[in-house]
Amino acid sequence: MKNSKYEAFKKRVSDIIEVGYVEDFVGRAYDVFNLGAILVNLAASVLMTYSSVNSKYGDLLGKLEAFTVAFFAIDYILRLWTSSYLYPGKSKPVALVKYALSFNGLVDMLSCVPYYLPVFFPGGMAAFRIFRVMRIFRIFRINAYFDSLNVIGEVLKNKSKLLISSVFVIAMLMLASSLCMYSLEHEAQPEIFDNALSGLWWASATLMTVGYGDMYPITAAGRTFGIIITMLGVGMVAIPTGIISAGFVESYTKINKLVFREEERPINFVAGVVAEDHPWKDKAVKDIVFPPETVLVLVIRDEEETVPRGDTVLRAGDVLILGARHFDEQNNIRLTEIKIKDEHNWVGLPIKKLDISRQSLIVMIKRKGKIIVPEGDTVIRSGDDVMIYSKDSKARG
Repeated sequence: MKNSKYEAFKKRVSDIIEVGYVEDFVGRAYDVFNLGAILVNLAASVLMTYSSVNSKYGDLLGKLEAFTVAFFAIDYILRLWTSSYLYPGKSKPVALVKYALSFNGLVDMLSCVPYYLPVFFPGGMAAFRIFRVMRIFRIFRINAYFDSLNVIGEVLKNKSKLLISSVFVIAMLMLASSLCMYSLEHEAQPEIFDNALSGLWWASATLMTVGYGDMYPITAAGRTFGIIITMLGVGMVAIPTGIISAGFVESYTKINKLVFREEERPINFVAGVVAEDHPWKDKAVKDIVFPPETVLVLVIRDEEETVPRGDTVLRAGDVLILGARHFDEQNNIRLTEIKIKDEHNWVGLPIKKLDISRQSLIVMIKRKGKIIVPEGDTVIRSGDDVMIYSKDSKARG
């Protein structure tokens, strides 16, 4: 019993410190506080570099820095403690190591550990101050709190192969340009183009259309080649830009349409059967936490329809009729159903890793006739009927 309470508390802490749904007030409050601490810490770090500001407000800035770093340290410890919920398929030691060595884990560690190292190793204070600059990477944590910022990381991840290919092509073109320019300009400028790789700086500045002017061809052949490389550079630099732009359009279209929109069907009510292993079995209605803005309308038991009360106990075999409140024009609330097909990109992913807006929430899954109350670790499978509750951010005219 104590162990179950401990695990429930630990799971709740994990839900709070991770980016949560807008309906979770405590979780969202923690997100806002964490975001504020990051901004305050960065502002204090920057202001302390101004001698005039530091001399006047140095004590206050130092206290703000100490407070925010202490918060980062507590946050890091909590994330280590709850790492098993971040990687549910791993053992606790493996999950802890996996988080500690992840990008976010390293950022969390570098944002607080270097601040306290001089306490244990006073002789290395100067060196540790350099590591404290790594705290700037904490700003990447902001990326998790905004859909618009989070899209950037998703685009770079999804288009990584195309971007690497384009960068490889540009690198090869730079190398070829350097070799050609060396052949054309070495005799005229031996001190500048003294070897085959000395033209790499010129090639990069020309291909990227920067043109610093510290290295430039003086022969007719070299200048002609330079014009050709400059024109090629305009096209080459446009390739990664086009890939990223297309990725942004694709990602926003995916978020706005929730993918496979043609399979969505607006609904007002859904029906499900309480199975033998369902978590709602033998529970009173008043003790069940239903999805946000969703109510239990009717219970059908032995072909008899009953309007449930708070003390109504659900039994195996009960047919439940669940309905969403009628929001329509005033609140812009939608309850929709998506039929998951084999080719759907949600198949095999846990709900917490799905690419959907934080204004949306998966409230129920129908799988082979059974009703599943979803959690963050619930994995979507082919054939699932996924019920999504969403609130449109746009007001309707």
